[in-house]
Amino acid sequence: MFTVYPAIDILGGKCVRLYQGDYGQSMVYDDSPDRIAAKFCNQGADWIHIVDLDGAKSGRPVNDRVIKKIARDVSVKIEVGGGIRDMDTVKAYLDSGVSRVVLGSSAISDPGFTREALRQYPYAVAIGLDVKDGKVAVEGWREVSGISAEALAVELIQAGARQFIYTDISRDGALKGADFNGAEQLAEKIGLPVVLSGGVTTQTELEKIAGRSSGRISGVIIGRALYTGQIDLGRAIRTVNAIAGKTNHPMS
Repeated sequence: MFTVYPAIDILGGKCVRLYQGDYGQSMVYDDSPDRIAAKFCNQGADWIHIVDLDGAKSGRPVNDRVIKKIARDVSVKIEVGGGIRDMDTVKAYLDSGVSRVVLGSSAISDPGFTREALRQYPYAVAIGLDVKDGKVAVEGWREVSGISAEALAVELIQAGARQFIYTDISRDGALKGADFNGAEQLAEKIGLPVVLSGGVTTQTELEKIAGRSSGRISGVIIGRALYTGQIDLGRAIRTVNAIAGKTNHPMS
């Protein structure tokens, strides 16, 4: 199964996109994240990927009220990242109807919490590996750790992690194309498929990723290209489903 995840990044209550994770370079695309979520739902999305950018920066949920409302209002699955640093926040999101939470900075800053979340909710926790120059970035991408994506993933797999999202920060929001090779190499090394995020630009690129992944890429998160009209979500989902149906096979 190959999944297309349309993305909603929320900053100041509005739907925005950042350029390479830079909070100083944001573009507002809609005042209502709710409206965008309903649109994605109507276009055939199975999942919606939501990031609380204010939460990622502050280390606590900021836009959780609007995110929980979206989870209640739409009929598709929601995954949420940004500012999730304790079990109370994890539980509050999951109890509100969110299907999966994404942990990023806490995987490094608070490994005890991350392991407890994986223990209690093994199928409802994904690990976000946000990479810059081969190292994992934290604190809303404002700082870069000394830990490689592979090393962190291997460590967390031992704690029960089974779902990973790979983002090359230098490509996010830049419409440069996604780091397919980096994501596929990571998946091969850790023995688990990953979701690719950051930089998916065109329908052709999306089709190529779906057809070439060898089962190592289980989906893509698409943001700015949807808002600029370079990718039509409905068409993308239909095409990718057709390709995945022909090439569906386990990782080799």
